[in-house]
Amino acid sequence: MSFKFEKLNIWQKAMDFGEDINGVSKKFPKEELYNLSSQIKRAADSIALNISEGAIEQSNPEFKKFIGYSIRSLAEVVTCLYKAKLREYITNEKFQQLYNESYLLMNMMIAFKKQLK
Repeated sequence: MSFKFEKLNIWQKAMDFGEDINGVSKKFPKEELYNLSSQIKRAADSIALNISEGAIEQSNPEFKKFIGYSIRSLAEVVTCLYKAKLREYITNEKFQQLYNESYLLMNMMIAFKKQLK
């Protein structure tokens, strides 16, 4: 037995992405613990959390709304990644890798959202 959302590729990718972000944020300076580190982790976790919340006993229009929340959280993560790069907490290579993952996940969520009637 499993929850509906566990079978969704977007949820699985969002879970993996959240763990990638968590790992990167652990390398930020201690002074960012309650600022950028916290913000990027909460936004990254929110992507999968909103997908799962929207998948449980929601109408398709309501589910679409939660996918929209996930996409917005992803945009927040990307902005935090830019901040981390500008502050030299991550390398350009790491930024580009996570940016590419973000872009792929965003496109997957947009395609999924369009399929919901």
